[in-house]
Amino acid sequence: MSSSSLPDEVVKNRWLGFLIWQSIASAVIHLSSSLLLHRLGRGPSSAAAILFSFLAFHLSLLLLSLALFLLSTPHPDPSASLPDLAAATLRASLKSLVGGFSRPSFTADFAHRARRSLASGVFLLVCGVAGFLSVVAVCGNAEVVDGESLVGVGLRGFKIGLSQSLKRALKLSVQAYVSSVILIFFLPDQLKNKSMDVHTRRCIFAPPQGSAAAETNPSEILLETLEQSSPRSLVQYLAYLDLCIVTESNAEPWRRAAFFEETGETYQRTINVCLRPIEQLASGLAEGLEGFSINRSDLLSKQLNSPVDIQLDSRLHEALNDFQICSWCARALGALTARSHSEDRYGVAQLTGCNKAVVSTLLSCLLAVEACVGKKTSAQLAHMLGPANIRWATVNTGKRDAVPALTSKKRGAALHAKAYAMADVLKTSMYQVVSAFQTDMQANAKASVLEKNWIAEGKPIYGTREILIQKLHLFLDYHAV
Repeated sequence: MSSSSLPDEVVKNRWLGFLIWQSIASAVIHLSSSLLLHRLGRGPSSAAAILFSFLAFHLSLLLLSLALFLLSTPHPDPSASLPDLAAATLRASLKSLVGGFSRPSFTADFAHRARRSLASGVFLLVCGVAGFLSVVAVCGNAEVVDGESLVGVGLRGFKIGLSQSLKRALKLSVQAYVSSVILIFFLPDQLKNKSMDVHTRRCIFAPPQGSAAAETNPSEILLETLEQSSPRSLVQYLAYLDLCIVTESNAEPWRRAAFFEETGETYQRTINVCLRPIEQLASGLAEGLEGFSINRSDLLSKQLNSPVDIQLDSRLHEALNDFQICSWCARALGALTARSHSEDRYGVAQLTGCNKAVVSTLLSCLLAVEACVGKKTSAQLAHMLGPANIRWATVNTGKRDAVPALTSKKRGAALHAKAYAMADVLKTSMYQVVSAFQTDMQANAKASVLEKNWIAEGKPIYGTREILIQKLHLFLDYHAV
């Protein structure tokens, strides 16, 4: 299979498999319920009723699957609330009637959330239609039990007594449950939650081992997918998951060894596709944190005295929305850099400057994430870096040193939950690198060349170069908390 057709084939085959297995399981349950619990009618009308009920039942499932396909996404997209939609509609109406407004009626973020709300509304509508068809299918089966024709199903179905309806519903539910248990017993892997399986099951973006492509460039399919896939698409998520598994585990060492080929081009491409989401996260947080720098003496008191959570810049939330991909990238960067100490025969990781870029980006992103939860990031004097003063990175004094005033946010909020989780991933990745290169880094520190060999030149995405150096010293002393 060619690399260009692989991403499309992955998504298509997974959804097709979801539809096939759902149809098989539903057909078995429906037919077994009809054959074991009800008598088949002898007249042609009864056979037609059974066929109509069967088709209505499957049409309802097909509509529900289509709605899930349109709504489901590997990325948690927020929807616009009804007040937001009403306010935006009012602004657009006033702008069209009065005019003179320079600002656009809809921002790109709101338009995306409005489309998500529309998709949710369509999903509810389709679910209602699917439910109606399911009721028609059940009523059709009820008419077959009585040996009646399908004429007047809609009217007579509602005239059935409550107790009789409950008995039939209970019989159908018990039969469906028994049939499902039997199917799961014989086909446990095929009948799992296929909708979840579409988004979570691993896909291997590599040619078969032993083929010509595997011998020449086994990483091309994966890297091409990561470089060309649409942002936040299912294919991109699957590709990053595959890369993370290859770098961290020993399941496919031949694929990881291919990253360290002699020219260093493959290793650079791999590091670049992993650095891109981390850099976007750090830059997004840096832009959002600009509005929370303490440049006025009363800003902290305003935030602490606010009766509601201060309207946090949406860029912070948007940046952390890519938490899953960023965590996979950080884990892949830490694992691949640590592995390069023992598996990089040609020294491409150090010679290409990738080690510098990885350490600098991870530290800069960690500082931005820590600032998001109120940790201090200002530089300290060199003599204050000992064990007795390692709390400098966790103290928020409220002074005018560009410390974000975000401590009033509830710790259980979604923003803090993602920020703390991301900080843990970044620290773990940094400690992987430091543990692998501890001897080299300590020798560099004694020779006063630690920052030259491990911190990139120029201004980092967030913080300063001096802060990155101090943070690296904390990791080297295992004092980063």
